[in-house]
Amino acid sequence: MSGLVIFDDRDQIAAGEPVVDLSPLDDLRAVFDVRTGMLTTRQRLARQWPGGLAALWVPRELEAVTALAADAAVNLLPEGGRFLCVNGRWIYPAAQFDLPLDTALIEEKSGHVVAVHLERDGALDFLGGGTLPPRLERHERAGRFLLRRPWEILAALPQVLHVDLLGHEGEVAKAAPPGVTILGEGPVMIDPTARVMPQTILDVENGPIVIDAHALVRPGATIIGPAYVGEHSQVLDRAFIKANTSIGPWCKVAGEVGATIFQGHANKAHDGHLGDSWIGQWVNLGAGTVNSNLLNTYGEVLVRQRVGGSMSRTGMQFLGSIIGDHVKTAIGTRLMTGSVIGTGAMIASTAPPPACVAPFAWITDEGHRRYRIDKFIEVARAVMARRNVELTGAMELRLRALYDEAAT
Repeated sequence: MSGLVIFDDRDQIAAGEPVVDLSPLDDLRAVFDVRTGMLTTRQRLARQWPGGLAALWVPRELEAVTALAADAAVNLLPEGGRFLCVNGRWIYPAAQFDLPLDTALIEEKSGHVVAVHLERDGALDFLGGGTLPPRLERHERAGRFLLRRPWEILAALPQVLHVDLLGHEGEVAKAAPPGVTILGEGPVMIDPTARVMPQTILDVENGPIVIDAHALVRPGATIIGPAYVGEHSQVLDRAFIKANTSIGPWCKVAGEVGATIFQGHANKAHDGHLGDSWIGQWVNLGAGTVNSNLLNTYGEVLVRQRVGGSMSRTGMQFLGSIIGDHVKTAIGTRLMTGSVIGTGAMIASTAPPPACVAPFAWITDEGHRRYRIDKFIEVARAVMARRNVELTGAMELRLRALYDEAAT
């Protein structure tokens, strides 16, 4: 059986239309390591491929950070054999992986490769430079397969999350834990090491709920499915977790949250509304931080993804905030509809920040400036140490490189 290779194709894509830009989601990780439902795309693809994960392929600047948590070789193919190379931007691979050898599945409109099945030499040529064999059989498919912009993850979230949850291997609870109310007949999967405290409501009338290993749901919380609470995460007292929310590992979440993905290792530990958003790692949202996810006009949300860039149509009526890794907000922060907050930004202004905030911006009532990189690294190291996580040399180098890139 062929080995599975998941690749990040950002270096293969020429500038032009359709625009592919997933920043800030993939600033510090390969695109397939972005949480796109209950799972990251890498986890979802590997779960669907019985042959096992043979390798991961990423741009050189992400090689070291990807290798830190890789369960397969990075930018190195095993000797011999055949390889099914699958694009890490394919977040919902509903089709079976039955591509014959020397066959490619191509997204018709963009011409981008969704998946291709090759012998080792051909796979190396493709992964290293995007070159496909001349005699390759191409199957072009109409429709949208591959992610282009960050908000498309949120548009697909209800469908992807539902499938992820139903595919979870946990045991369905036969009875509610003591003092816990379960509404509806849908499945509730609570890991034996998780704890759901009394006065909690789990509503599965419209979708399943998974509460993963060592998670904690505090008294008075309400969780509406479909929803996921990741390993070691805490849903705090009286939290209101609405449908289509995925809380990754090691998060603390309180207040009103809906249709939102937490990548992991992030805190929203106080009251405040957060809706239709994606939250990166090591984010801390100060008490009373709120966001808008709907325009007063009820119209389509337009987004400016980069400072000085053009506005993009999203096709979405509900869209909150896209928040990069290591972002911090002060108490009472108000985020406008369709905000994009760049990696490493610090927001501590009494007025709402701009809807597009540059990476490593330092925003206070005194004005805007850049975070000093040495101070940023010092803070990041201290924040991560509180969770017994080390800021590795590889990640520090990537952060410094991103800081320099953002200045150009």
